[in-house]
Amino acid sequence: MTPHRDEPMNLRFTRGRTALATAGLVLAVAAPAAYAGLDDAGTTPAAAVSDAVPARGAPYVETQLFFGTERPDGGPAVTDEEFTAFVDQEVTPDFPAGLTVQTGRGQWRDAHGRIEKERSYELVLLYPVAQARASDRKIEEIRRAYEKTFGQESVARVDIRTRVDF
Repeated sequence: MTPHRDEPMNLRFTRGRTALATAGLVLAVAAPAAYAGLDDAGTTPAAAVSDAVPARGAPYVETQLFFGTERPDGGPAVTDEEFTAFVDQEVTPDFPAGLTVQTGRGQWRDAHGRIEKERSYELVLLYPVAQARASDRKIEEIRRAYEKTFGQESVARVDIRTRVDF
Protein backbone atom coordinates (compact mmCIF):
# COMPACT_ATOMS: atom_id res chain seq x y z
CA MET A 1 0.00 0.00 0.00
CA THR A 2 1.30 3.47 -0.84
CA PRO A 3 1.49 6.11 1.85
CA HIS A 4 -0.88 8.35 -0.12
CA ARG A 5 -3.81 5.96 0.25
CA ASP A 6 -3.43 5.92 4.02
CA GLU A 7 -3.50 9.72 4.24
CA PRO A 8 -6.73 11.54 4.95
CA MET A 9 -8.49 13.06 1.91
CA ASN A 10 -7.80 16.67 2.98
CA LEU A 11 -4.03 15.98 3.16
CA ARG A 12 -4.03 14.46 -0.35
CA PHE A 13 -5.98 17.53 -1.59
CA THR A 14 -3.46 19.86 0.07
CA ARG A 15 -0.54 18.02 -1.56
CA GLY A 16 -2.24 18.31 -4.96
CA ARG A 17 -2.72 22.04 -4.48
CA THR A 18 0.90 22.38 -3.37
CA ALA A 19 2.08 20.54 -6.51
CA LEU A 20 -0.01 22.84 -8.72
CA ALA A 21 1.26 25.94 -6.92
CA THR A 22 4.85 24.74 -7.32
CA ALA A 23 4.34 24.13 -11.05
CA GLY A 24 2.84 27.61 -11.41
CA LEU A 25 5.79 29.13 -9.57
CA VAL A 26 8.28 27.33 -11.83
CA LEU A 27 6.45 28.63 -14.91
CA ALA A 28 6.31 32.17 -13.50
CA VAL A 29 10.06 32.15 -12.84
CA ALA A 30 10.93 30.58 -16.23
CA ALA A 31 8.70 32.83 -18.37
CA PRO A 32 10.81 36.01 -18.03
CA ALA A 33 13.89 34.06 -19.09
CA ALA A 34 12.06 32.77 -22.15
CA TYR A 35 10.86 36.26 -23.08
CA ALA A 36 14.34 37.72 -22.55
CA GLY A 37 15.40 36.00 -25.78
CA LEU A 38 12.89 38.00 -27.82
CA ASP A 39 13.82 41.19 -29.61
CA ASP A 40 11.94 44.50 -29.35
CA ALA A 41 9.44 43.46 -32.02
CA GLY A 42 8.39 40.42 -30.00
CA THR A 43 9.78 37.95 -32.52
CA THR A 44 12.30 35.20 -32.11
CA PRO A 45 15.94 36.25 -32.15
CA ALA A 46 17.44 36.70 -35.61
CA ALA A 47 19.98 33.94 -34.98
CA ALA A 48 17.22 31.43 -34.21
CA VAL A 49 15.27 32.44 -37.31
CA SER A 50 18.34 32.24 -39.54
CA ASP A 51 19.06 28.74 -38.23
CA ALA A 52 15.48 27.57 -38.64
CA VAL A 53 14.48 29.25 -41.92
CA PRO A 54 16.73 29.96 -44.89
CA ALA A 55 16.92 33.69 -45.68
CA ARG A 56 14.70 34.53 -48.61
CA GLY A 57 14.14 37.70 -50.51
CA ALA A 58 15.66 41.10 -50.26
CA PRO A 59 15.46 43.72 -47.50
CA TYR A 60 12.28 45.75 -47.95
CA VAL A 61 10.13 48.21 -46.07
CA GLU A 62 6.41 47.55 -45.68
CA THR A 63 4.38 50.70 -45.16
CA GLN A 64 0.77 50.47 -44.05
CA LEU A 65 -1.44 53.54 -44.38
CA PHE A 66 -4.85 53.72 -42.71
CA PHE A 67 -7.44 55.98 -44.32
CA GLY A 68 -10.67 56.89 -42.56
CA THR A 69 -13.78 57.66 -44.59
CA GLU A 70 -15.95 59.78 -42.28
CA ARG A 71 -15.55 63.52 -42.72
CA PRO A 72 -15.07 65.61 -39.58
CA ASP A 73 -17.27 68.35 -41.05
CA GLY A 74 -20.21 65.92 -41.27
CA GLY A 75 -20.11 65.69 -45.06
CA PRO A 76 -20.73 62.44 -46.90
CA ALA A 77 -18.29 59.60 -46.26
CA VAL A 78 -15.60 58.86 -48.83
CA THR A 79 -17.02 56.32 -51.27
CA ASP A 80 -15.29 53.29 -52.78
CA GLU A 81 -15.24 55.07 -56.13
CA GLU A 82 -13.64 58.20 -54.63
CA PHE A 83 -11.01 56.16 -52.82
CA THR A 84 -10.22 54.10 -55.94
CA ALA A 85 -9.84 57.30 -57.97
CA PHE A 86 -7.55 58.73 -55.26
CA VAL A 87 -5.34 55.60 -55.38
CA ASP A 88 -5.26 55.71 -59.19
CA GLN A 89 -4.25 59.39 -59.26
CA GLU A 90 -2.10 59.82 -56.15
CA VAL A 91 -0.60 56.44 -55.29
CA THR A 92 -0.19 54.33 -58.42
CA PRO A 93 2.02 56.87 -60.28
CA ASP A 94 4.55 56.79 -57.40
CA PHE A 95 4.26 53.04 -56.69
CA PRO A 96 3.55 51.40 -60.06
CA ALA A 97 5.20 48.08 -59.05
CA GLY A 98 2.14 47.22 -56.97
CA LEU A 99 0.14 47.78 -53.81
CA THR A 100 -2.64 46.20 -51.80
CA VAL A 101 -5.85 47.83 -50.57
CA GLN A 102 -7.98 46.23 -47.88
CA THR A 103 -11.25 47.50 -46.48
CA GLY A 104 -12.07 47.43 -42.81
CA ARG A 105 -13.76 49.02 -39.85
CA GLY A 106 -11.72 51.13 -37.52
CA GLN A 107 -11.93 53.51 -34.62
CA TRP A 108 -9.76 56.21 -33.16
CA ARG A 109 -9.93 59.17 -30.80
CA ASP A 110 -10.25 62.44 -32.72
CA ALA A 111 -8.73 65.82 -31.81
CA HIS A 112 -11.79 66.61 -29.65
CA GLY A 113 -11.45 63.39 -27.63
CA ARG A 114 -14.41 61.61 -29.26
CA ILE A 115 -14.15 57.95 -30.30
CA GLU A 116 -14.90 57.83 -34.02
CA LYS A 117 -15.93 54.52 -35.64
CA GLU A 118 -15.82 54.35 -39.39
CA ARG A 119 -15.31 52.34 -42.51
CA SER A 120 -11.65 52.49 -43.50
CA TYR A 121 -9.03 51.41 -46.00
CA GLU A 122 -5.60 49.96 -45.36
CA LEU A 123 -3.06 50.55 -48.13
CA VAL A 124 0.04 48.31 -48.08
CA LEU A 125 3.17 49.32 -49.98
CA LEU A 126 6.36 47.27 -50.31
CA TYR A 127 9.60 48.84 -51.55
CA PRO A 128 13.31 48.05 -51.32
CA VAL A 129 15.19 49.50 -48.35
CA ALA A 130 17.44 51.31 -50.84
CA GLN A 131 14.37 53.32 -51.96
CA ALA A 132 13.21 54.19 -48.44
CA ARG A 133 14.25 57.86 -48.50
CA ALA A 134 12.57 58.61 -51.85
CA SER A 135 9.52 56.53 -50.88
CA ASP A 136 9.17 58.38 -47.57
CA ARG A 137 8.73 61.70 -49.36
CA LYS A 138 6.14 60.19 -51.74
CA ILE A 139 4.21 58.57 -48.90
CA GLU A 140 4.06 61.82 -46.95
CA GLU A 141 2.69 63.54 -50.07
CA ILE A 142 0.00 60.84 -50.33
CA ARG A 143 -0.98 61.31 -46.68
CA ARG A 144 -1.23 65.10 -47.02
CA ALA A 145 -3.18 64.82 -50.29
CA TYR A 146 -5.78 62.52 -48.69
CA GLU A 147 -6.13 64.76 -45.65
CA LYS A 148 -6.63 67.82 -47.85
CA THR A 149 -8.88 66.17 -50.47
CA PHE A 150 -11.23 64.51 -47.97
CA GLY A 151 -10.93 66.86 -44.97
CA GLN A 152 -9.29 64.29 -42.69
CA GLU A 153 -7.42 65.01 -39.45
CA SER A 154 -4.78 62.40 -40.23
CA VAL A 155 -3.76 59.26 -42.09
CA ALA A 156 -2.03 56.72 -39.82
CA ARG A 157 1.28 55.23 -40.97
CA VAL A 158 3.18 52.11 -39.89
CA ASP A 159 6.63 51.17 -41.30
CA ILE A 160 8.11 47.69 -40.84
CA ARG A 161 11.45 46.34 -42.08
CA THR A 162 11.00 42.93 -43.66
CA ARG A 163 12.32 40.59 -46.34
CA VAL A 164 10.40 40.10 -49.57
CA ASP A 165 10.66 37.49 -52.30
CA PHE A 166 8.48 37.61 -55.40
